[in-house]
This record gives sequence, structure tokens and C-alpha cells, in this order.
Amino acid sequence: MNLKNIGLCVCMLGVAATASGETLSYRYRVQLKDKALTTFRLDRPEEFLSSRSVERRMRQGLEVDSTDLPVCAAYLRRLEEQGGRIVSSSKWNNTVLVETGNEQTAERFLANPFVVSVRKVWVSSGPVQARPSGRKKEVDNKWTEQTDPYGVGADQIRMHHGDSIHNAGFRGKGMEIAVIDAGYYNVDAMKIFRKMDILGTRDFVNPESDIYAEHDHGMKVLSCLAANMPHVMVGTAPEAGYWLLRTEDSDSEQPAEEDNWAAAIEFADSVGVDVVNTSLGYFSFNDAMDNYTYRELDGHTSLMAASASRAADKGILVVCSAGNSGAATWKKITPPADAENVLTVGAVDVMGLNAPFSSVGNTADNRIKPDVMAMGVHTAVVGKNGGTAYANGTSFASPVFCGLAACLWQACPWLTVRQLIDVVHRASDRSSYPDNIYGYGVTDIWKAYHLALELKEDDGE
Repeated sequence: MNLKNIGLCVCMLGVAATASGETLSYRYRVQLKDKALTTFRLDRPEEFLSSRSVERRMRQGLEVDSTDLPVCAAYLRRLEEQGGRIVSSSKWNNTVLVETGNEQTAERFLANPFVVSVRKVWVSSGPVQARPSGRKKEVDNKWTEQTDPYGVGADQIRMHHGDSIHNAGFRGKGMEIAVIDAGYYNVDAMKIFRKMDILGTRDFVNPESDIYAEHDHGMKVLSCLAANMPHVMVGTAPEAGYWLLRTEDSDSEQPAEEDNWAAAIEFADSVGVDVVNTSLGYFSFNDAMDNYTYRELDGHTSLMAASASRAADKGILVVCSAGNSGAATWKKITPPADAENVLTVGAVDVMGLNAPFSSVGNTADNRIKPDVMAMGVHTAVVGKNGGTAYANGTSFASPVFCGLAACLWQACPWLTVRQLIDVVHRASDRSSYPDNIYGYGVTDIWKAYHLALELKEDDGE
């Protein structure tokens, strides 16, 4: 039974079981009232944020505030005493994801004076599907060299004059990018990623899993950014440092994946990431009662959108895919693509024509979405064998553009997140007449660079 934020309704069935006799487990999103018992202080941010994270805020004139304070440990201990296991927490949203084997436990959670609401967001769906054994045998690392130094990635980079910013020396060096996705299948066995600077990995679905044995979607997304094999495939930010984070549970589609995502972006913030790419989005779930409606595309209703909207306040640029529902019944952008102060990317083909599947805007409060367009039709990616391949989807348009945005920020470190988004908008080919299909259009990243230089001159720097 679904637990909505307005309250709690628990069916008194005790511990449920599947037809096979396996005990079910449940995860609840517990909304906390405050952080009154926190032991952390705003004047000591080094206790809960890295120096790089604090420096990013200072550079953009942003204050460390109460949303940066960790969730109260005393509240977590009480939930554990009542039979819960803490899976994750979100300090920005002041929520906790708690697992229990008994639905009645949720009643105890709600009875706490520090709890506002409790919502069921996950039910175990049986044994986790087995992952392939001997996965590395699938990789042969075979490819055909191209005459163009960018290899098969040439069109998707040159469409934005990304070659110009690369030739100026800005290829992502010193920038840290977190990729939040579904898994990075065999990245550790592929030569095309051998030069990539991997800063760390973390799995928010199952901390015990091998992130390189999970889904290949994240691997393909990552390749658009980080591939670095001249004349084979070069990504849009080949010299950046990367955090590989997994939040998508490919075994089911439940709201707890948003809690995973919220925890991941806060982790990315805490370690000092500059840019986040996410090619994930949710509007429908296993339980249709959890589905979103158009009026909820306001940038704050979904937990993911709320967290993505908060990221700019922490100095992080979030780049996300618009969604692939343009030709389907839903049609609209998929949360977190409705978030405020993020770059939502739709898909075009090599001629700059929108892909029919690319989700459309605008948001419920009438903000322009998508923001910009990038190549999401016949996009060059790395295939499962470690060679080159092609794929369709806004999932790939997003990282193509994300890498270029990171290079632009490397070139213009004086920009705030909001200024960066503004110059991207103004450097796009439909900036004078944005709409709900193309947004501001296809961005000339070299033009954006010069607009940023003008902004610096205007500021007298």
C-alpha cells in the first residue's frame, strides 16, 4: 500500500511473504522536521565538506547554510532502535531512507515528534538478477581508426565548435565530473578508457556490488565524455577527472531510486565535484500510484528535481537528459529535467533537426525546457566489446554537451553556475526565440567562451 506524504496508512498484515515464501523488505522515505540536535556547526564546514567543496562555494560567493548540515545522528539512532536500517540520507531535503522487514515499523517512525511524514518507496522484488560471469571476455578492444583525430566522435563535437575550445587548450583538465547512472559495464577492461582519470566509484543501490559488472548504460554515457583514443573516439572532456556513481536499480522501477540519486549528488558535492551528468529520469513506476503528473513538473515536487535545483546553490552545474518520451503518450520532460538552474539537454540529429523521441517542455511553471540540444541520434559511443558503436537517446546528448560545458567552465572559472547557464543560452542558435521543443537551440561553445570573456571585462576583472 502506498504511503503518501500527507500521512501514513499501514495495512496491519505483519511480515508479508512472496508466493515462494521469501520474506519481503520495505524502504521508507522518512521526512524529518528539523536538525535541532545536530552536533555540526556552520562555522566548521571542514567537518562535513571537503576543502574543494568549500572552495567551490567561496569562489562563487555562496554561503554554507543549514541544508549543508548532516541529518541529525540522534534521529537516525532512534529510527534504528525502532527496527529500521538506515540505507541513506539526504541533508538537503532532510530525509532518510530506512529499510525494515515489517510494515508495522513505519507506524513507529511516524510517531516520533521529529518525523513529519513517512512514505513507502520500495518493496523488495525477489532475488536480484544474476550478473554475467566472465564479463571481461566480452571485450575484444577492436576498432577501426578514422582520419579525424576525434574518430567517430567528430560530428557530435564539431556541431558545437567544441574543437575550437579544445584547440585553445581546454579539454577538462582540473575539472571534476560525477556521472550518476546505472552501471559502468566493463569500463575497467576497455583500452579506450585507459587514459581516463577515475577519482572514485560508489554504488548507492548495492554497496556490495561490482560497479563494473552492472548495466552498460553508464558506460556508454561515460564514453561520450571521457573516451580518449585519438582517431578512434575522443569524448568532449577527455582530460577531466571522473567519479562514477550508480543509483539506478535496473531490477525494478521504484521511487527509492530518487533517494539513491539524492544521496549520490550530495556525495558528489561533499567531495568537491564541479559538474554532474545524469542521464536518468523518472515519471512512471511499478506502482502507478507513484507516477508523476504534468502539474508536478515544477522543479521541486520530485525528490530528484528538488535535489538538482538545490545543486546550483552549492555551486554545482547539473546537466541532465530531457527524456525520450517525445513520441510516446507522456511526451514531456522527465524529472529531474524540470529542475531549476540546470542544463536540460534534448536530442537532435547531425543536421540539427530534433529527434521525434526527444521529450518536450515547458515546465509546469512555464520555464523554458529543454535548455539546449545536442546530438542524440546516431551518437558515437563505446560498445560492449570495447570498440565503437552508435546509440540514440537524450541519454547521450546530455554527456556530449556536459563535457563541453565543463571545458567552458575550465576556460572561464570566474563564472557562477547561473552565469554559465546564461552564456550557454545566449550562445545558442535559437536564443532569440526559444520554444518547448528546441529550447534555446544548439549551442556554439566557442561563442559562449567569448561571451564569458566579455562578461569578465564588464565586471572589470
